[in-house]
Amino acid sequence: MKIIKISALWCPSCILMTKVFNQLKCKYPTIEFVEYDYDLDEEKIKKYDPGKVLPVFIFEEGRELERMIGEHSYLEIETKIKRYFNEKDV
Repeated sequence: MKIIKISALWCPSCILMTKVFNQLKCKYPTIEFVEYDYDLDEEKIKKYDPGKVLPVFIFEEGRELERMIGEHSYLEIETKIKRYFNEKDV
């Protein structure tokens, strides 16, 4: 299981979501958390087609399962994690 966050240094919503993303990384160490910068990792994010609204959270397991765009609460993202991954897996 992998969660990809695409954000930018100039994006206020991205800055707000950094704390949530880091809390989730600590709580779920068996999940791979990957963070890309919209400007600095332009080549790497092309395949994800992130659009213009940031941040983008992409849930993957061999393929894209779902994406969340913009600001979301810790609980909203955690609910998605629990939906896609069994408790024993996370």
